[in-house]
Amino acid sequence: MKLAERFLLDALAYLLCAAACLCFVVLKLVSSPYGRHLSPRSGFRLPARAAWAVQELPSLAVPLFVCAGAAADRLQRWPNSILLAMFLVHYVQRCLIFPFLIRGGKPMPLHLCVLAFMFCTYNGYLQSRYLSQYAVYTDDWVTDPRFLTGFVLWLIGMLINIHSDHILRNLRKPGETEYKIPRGGLFEYISAANYFGEVVEWCGYALASWSIQGGAFALFSFCFLFTRAQHHHHSFGV
Repeated sequence: MKLAERFLLDALAYLLCAAACLCFVVLKLVSSPYGRHLSPRSGFRLPARAAWAVQELPSLAVPLFVCAGAAADRLQRWPNSILLAMFLVHYVQRCLIFPFLIRGGKPMPLHLCVLAFMFCTYNGYLQSRYLSQYAVYTDDWVTDPRFLTGFVLWLIGMLINIHSDHILRNLRKPGETEYKIPRGGLFEYISAANYFGEVVEWCGYALASWSIQGGAFALFSFCFLFTRAQHHHHSFGV
């Protein structure tokens, strides 16, 4: 049973890599409608706060359920516990804090919320089950240069992401509706600093975990967010 699930987790990781490449190609050809790029033909839409909370929830709930529903022996090891905590901290912020900070965000098409919900369920299971049951690290892995470099990148990326979201939330004064180009922080150098921060964050996580599961998540994040960032950048006519 253990061997079969370990094989399944590796297969799911490679499948996620394939999905990342497919996502990259598709989104290069057909841009995803979201935010200010939302099409009037997008169909039923959820309010921004509800959409973010619901679609990100599985990445927090599934790992907690996985770890509570079975003996998570590997989490007795510091490397495994820290890596899972790195994953969960992002989604605590994203699911429980970020939605309540949104002020007048654009509604999100229901089908995009459903796709995001499915991905978060898939990835939440993949990362948490691997780290809690199968990932084997030596006790001194937390002092390995790969882990330390990855942890620093993860922390820097998360801080960039949070700070960039703060700038975006405060672009407009109450009553203003027109789009404004963000200024400050990494927005002075990158048009989608929030996406850049998240890519750095998950690349750091992948390096620290040194696993195909973490690498697959980082690859998917890059393929998805890079195409979004590129579309956003080109919308300025650059």
